[in-house]
Order: sequence, then C-alpha cells, then structure tokens
Amino acid sequence: MKILVTGGAGFVGSHLVDELIKLNHDVFVVDDLSCGKKEFINKNAKFFKLDIRSKKINNIFKRHNFDIIYHLAAQKSVPYSIKNPGCDANVNILGSINLFDNCVKYKVKRVIFTSSGGAIYDEANNFPTSEMEEAKPLSPYAIAKFTIEKYLNFYNKVHGLNYTIIRPANIYGPRQDPMGEAGVIAIFINNLLQKKQCFINGGDQTRDFVFVADVVSSLIKALNAKNEIYNISTENDISILNLYQKIKTILESGIEAELKPSIIGEVFKSQLSYQKIKNDLDWSPQYDLENGIKETINYFKK
Repeated sequence: MKILVTGGAGFVGSHLVDELIKLNHDVFVVDDLSCGKKEFINKNAKFFKLDIRSKKINNIFKRHNFDIIYHLAAQKSVPYSIKNPGCDANVNILGSINLFDNCVKYKVKRVIFTSSGGAIYDEANNFPTSEMEEAKPLSPYAIAKFTIEKYLNFYNKVHGLNYTIIRPANIYGPRQDPMGEAGVIAIFINNLLQKKQCFINGGDQTRDFVFVADVVSSLIKALNAKNEIYNISTENDISILNLYQKIKTILESGIEAELKPSIIGEVFKSQLSYQKIKNDLDWSPQYDLENGIKETINYFKK
C-alpha cells in the first residue's frame, strides 16, 4: 500500500516508518523537522519537509494517491501547551483539519491517528482506565487531541473517511528527545549519563509507560481495524519518583533529583487498560518497564 506518515522523522514516527518498509509498503514522510531529525528517516522512504498546515500538502496528496495516512505529527509537549494554548491548537487542530480535507478530496481509505491515552482521561474514576471512561481532557494538548478525534468522527459521518484512533500511554524508548519538556525517561537517562542533576515537578504523580516498539506494533495492528478507539498501555503505573529511583539504580548513579512544585494541569494518575485491543486485534505489550529502560539506556550510551 501507499502510506503517508506525518511526523515520520520523529521519535515514534521514524520507528513506524522502519517497520512499514520492512513490511514492503511504499512509505512517504511529511515532517517539518521542528522536532524530528532527518537522520531518523529511513532511506527507502520518500521525504517531504513540510508543515502539516501548509497548502502544499494538497500537491503531495494529488500526486501520490495514498491508501492510508498515519497521522503522528503534533506539538507534543503538555507543559508547552499550557503556556502556549493558541500555538498548540494551531498546529494540532488546524494542521489535522488540513490533512483530513485532503484525505476526503483524494479518497484516502483510512486515517490512523495517534491521540493520547496518557493525558485525555484526566482524573479518571476507574483504573486501569478503559476506552469506555469519559474523556475529560484538561491540558490544551489533551483538549486538542480529543478535538481531533471528534473531527475524525465528523469526517467519517459526513464524508465517509474511515479512521482508527490509538490512545497510547506515556511512550518511551530509543530516539526520544532528551532535551525537551516531554519524555521524562529520556531526560532522566541522558542527564544521569552526563552526571547532571534531574529536576522533578511533583513526583507522586503516576504514569503508565509503554515502550515505543510496542506502540509501533499496535499501529501496525490498527491497519486491520476500522472506526475504533484503542488504548495502548501496560496496565501498570509508577510514580515519577520511583521511576527516577529505578533508572538511577540501573545506572548505578548516586545523583539525587531536586524536587519542584507540581505543574497545574498535569494528570495525577494515569493507568490504562489495553483489553479492548487485546480482544479485537490480539495485541499486548511485549516489553516490561525494566527491559525497556535498559534498551533505552543502551541507545543513549551509543
């Protein structure tokens, strides 16, 4: 199939592109390289350096007649979205609408959208949290992701555009950016390898961390689903303080973290259920947290 991956130079997108090419798909990448890196892009993919909000997106759709769109391009940081909600909405919502308009115009079969399970449920009532739980997005980042989901429902009902929505928990692994505000595992590992102190906002908040290879395998499975929403997770959560201690122990580091106040707008507890995708598509995570951290450490050591 002809497949376009937006954000295909990024952390998750580049791993997805690699896997799609292994499966012999004809893969195209759109990325503005604001977060992604050109060296992450598989040499067998066709690359367009372009913002998803650009009108030039139309030319790419017109020329290549895509079957599937994997939409991963996004402003990815929750803290940034809290400080800059207008910019977050401009990139994530308006950029997505631009893509979906072109999907309808050029008869794309399906959009597979990477939403957010880690942020979209806010303070859920039930754990592990299933897709049946009411979405209560609080941060602008989560609001934008949920809004895009609703736009996909609109494009499906009105224009017949099929979709699959993946809601991953907190993703980590090789190629994650250790210099930004998102990606706490990459930040901790990178700092400790360089013998730098880490800073933790709050610390008691918990997250369900899922390894990037598991997320990619779920995205591949999503090719066999239609008009469904799936959580991607491990069903295990860990506090950020305990996570830091685990990484510190594996690295045999003696550097203690400095605690700072919690960030208003961040979710306190996130622990997701993956039973729906397990039942529907026979997906389950293959990496536990310790093995995933060790693989990530090996990547950063290199």
